Amino acid sequence: MVLFNVFLGVIFIYLSVSVIYAFIFALAGRLGKTTSTPASASYKKFAVFIPSYKEDEVILNTAKEALKQTYPAEFFDVIVIADSLQPSSIELLKTMPLKLVEVSFEQSTKAKSINEAFKALPEDYDYVLILDADNVMAPDFIDKLNSRLIYTGVKAIQGHRIAKNLNTKFAILDAISEEINNHIYRKGHRVLGFSSGLIGSGMAFDYKYYKALMKTNNAIGGFDKESELKILRDRLKIEYVEDAYVYDEKVENSEVFKNQRRRWISAQVHYFRKYFLSGCYHLLTKGNYDFFDKAFQQFLLPRMLLLGTVSIMAVVAVCLNVVFNVDLFPGVYFWVAIAVLKCLSVLLAIPNKFYNKQTLNATIELPKVLFLMFLTLFKLKGANKKFIHTPHSGSIVLTTEEEIESGVK
Repeated sequence: MVLFNVFLGVIFIYLSVSVIYAFIFALAGRLGKTTSTPASASYKKFAVFIPSYKEDEVILNTAKEALKQTYPAEFFDVIVIADSLQPSSIELLKTMPLKLVEVSFEQSTKAKSINEAFKALPEDYDYVLILDADNVMAPDFIDKLNSRLIYTGVKAIQGHRIAKNLNTKFAILDAISEEINNHIYRKGHRVLGFSSGLIGSGMAFDYKYYKALMKTNNAIGGFDKESELKILRDRLKIEYVEDAYVYDEKVENSEVFKNQRRRWISAQVHYFRKYFLSGCYHLLTKGNYDFFDKAFQQFLLPRMLLLGTVSIMAVVAVCLNVVFNVDLFPGVYFWVAIAVLKCLSVLLAIPNKFYNKQTLNATIELPKVLFLMFLTLFKLKGANKKFIHTPHSGSIVLTTEEEIESGVK
């Protein structure tokens, strides 16, 4: 019994650390504000990289939309990195006012595609902006990144990625999950003086710095985590522009969701092993709290698993106490407290616009989502050693902010 209580105590401490961490940044993001930046009168030159692996259904529209920026055309180039696209797609891309870099690999990864694009292009750009093949930038996206980059002088910046679609219950839950991440790991972190987290797209970097950095990035999954950890290890700050929007397609069904989360959790385990001890060392010897914070995040239980676990443990503790008069160590009130705190952190992090009827209807899928997340824990082997592609649909219609606030059907 003593050993069992020790085990429960260790589990409780681990879960509590994860819950308190999320709550602190969720509260900061709700109470604080990110810095606004005045529009800049000068313009830096951007290379907009769009890696596209078998994305024939979306890449033509993405490329077309990327050319519609209000930013002066002479100060940005759209570069589509075409990997395994159909010949018909290649021919249509060649008719657009963009640059096309065709690549082919035995094992495709986004890192390889980006590195090949760097090799093919001259170094006459100030910044490189990374998009996913399904992303659509708001018309003023580059304008706002440019202003913040010039104003702060940072070498890395993350825009605000939001949902392109809310057409299924899964898509709504995925969109909310993205916004919770934005709130905790980007806005909340910047409010408290920490670097923003990167998210894989809608991010820009100093061109020469990132080109050199990517030469050492051979990640198969989670190339953005690899980049982020190395940037923070270099003691560079990552900015976040909350009002610079890039629209991203959300997953519509359980199968795509399961594969995507499997890739993410596998990457987290990989980078925990690779960087956690190094993060502790840099904190103790160099005071690098940003690098430690990112390494520490890899130690924490993923948010959905955390929500499910503390909720289940609280219910079990209450049932044992009421039915059998047994107090689950360290006590029923402790288990209920961390479950309530976790729920509060989620509620604080969800944008007000998602408090509507459609979100309420989507919560019906939550048990299924939690079950799928738990299943992924048993299928992580090998997930970080092969490229797991997330397919996108060419039929997705962009959801406007007004539609979100009114409740998309």
